[in-house]
Amino acid sequence: MTETTFAAEPVRLLIAAAAGIVCLLVLIIKLKLHPVISMMISAIVIGIGAGMPLAMISDTVEKGVGETLQGIALLVGLGSMFGGVLESSGGARRIAQTLVGKFGQEKAGWALGLTGLVIGTTVFFEAGVVVLIPLVFSVAKQTKKSTLYYAIPLLSGLASGYAFVPPSAASVLAANALEVNLGTMIMVGVPMAILCMVTGGIVWGRWIGTKIFTYLPKNIEEIHDEDETLPSFGLVFFVILVPLVLILLSTVSAYLPVAEHIKSIMEFLGEPFLALTIATLLAIYFLGIRRGFSKKRIKEILEHSLRPVGMILLVIASGGVIRWMLQDSGLGNVIGPLLENSDMPLILIAFLVALMVRASVGSSIVAITMASGIMASMPAVMGESMVYRAVMCCAICGGATALSHVNDVGFWLVGTFLEIDEKTTLKSWTIMETVIGLTSLAAGLIISMFV
Repeated sequence: MTETTFAAEPVRLLIAAAAGIVCLLVLIIKLKLHPVISMMISAIVIGIGAGMPLAMISDTVEKGVGETLQGIALLVGLGSMFGGVLESSGGARRIAQTLVGKFGQEKAGWALGLTGLVIGTTVFFEAGVVVLIPLVFSVAKQTKKSTLYYAIPLLSGLASGYAFVPPSAASVLAANALEVNLGTMIMVGVPMAILCMVTGGIVWGRWIGTKIFTYLPKNIEEIHDEDETLPSFGLVFFVILVPLVLILLSTVSAYLPVAEHIKSIMEFLGEPFLALTIATLLAIYFLGIRRGFSKKRIKEILEHSLRPVGMILLVIASGGVIRWMLQDSGLGNVIGPLLENSDMPLILIAFLVALMVRASVGSSIVAITMASGIMASMPAVMGESMVYRAVMCCAICGGATALSHVNDVGFWLVGTFLEIDEKTTLKSWTIMETVIGLTSLAAGLIISMFV
């Protein structure tokens, strides 16, 4: 925990922090200014308002960018390339088709939900929707049921995997801010993601899928089966498990009865950047080169997968500047005692902060960055156990998932692909996202009682 090097007058600091957050909301919502610029302006407003020396404001901006990207930039880039190969090779479709075949049409929702959960940890949500949504239409076409009956489980799995399980950008961002080991984050995040997928996807999906009938898109006849060109299920599943297993082994190596040099090797191989590098190389070889992909094609896949990374990292870095501006101004030492004496659980506070930003701004990344930064500035939070902080990460990511509405790109993406109106999207997608968030909060509060 970095010590505060400047202490503003408490009332002035609270006013400056509130003014900065209001400024952020006005710039994004009213003026439609890009989040990167909006967050930078808001951070400067907070610094000047709190009375920080101008030189210190400049230093904090640089520190905020560096400290924030230090633990996440490489992971987001590697994870994006890994997901790009998985998507382009047909690996994601193979996972979905195999599980649907094993579970059968009656339990296809479970298959699609689990597929979304697995794929959501490795690819961006938008890419997962584009790749896997045709399978929803394929099953719905055979069963004659509402597309929502199968789409909601898939979307819930994608959202849950992205929110809670590394190496997804959302979970890594929260874990990095609260200094949570990714192995611990995986151990807490996987069961959390499964629980949220079940409540938001299976339970809610079945209910809303029977209440609202949504028809197949008009172009459904254009969807064709590409099963013959897809890699084997076992191979794809093995490649996906590699980074998760390596990171987990690194975390538990300290408790295994093995020689020290073996432990050091396990710890090294389980370093997130190395585990993802190994997984990406395996994906390139087994899912690309061995299946006839040319070097040019592989290069194109990797370059294409990296295109959205720059913008994501800029948003994360800008949010990190706000986080460090709040921390260096001493906000944590001011609001920490107030929140601790409010009788509200810290898990609930973290969830509510993320939820308010999410509902206001629409971006889950901005919500996670803001909420994790505010909570990380509180000494009481950073003094908690790592498992507790991992649970808090899940609460933050859950709050940043809930209440997706018209200011969220995901809202329009889902409505467009399913060809449903805004009212139906609110009744199905928005409530699904909110169920995921509330489930993570409830589970987090229960777990926090024991850790």
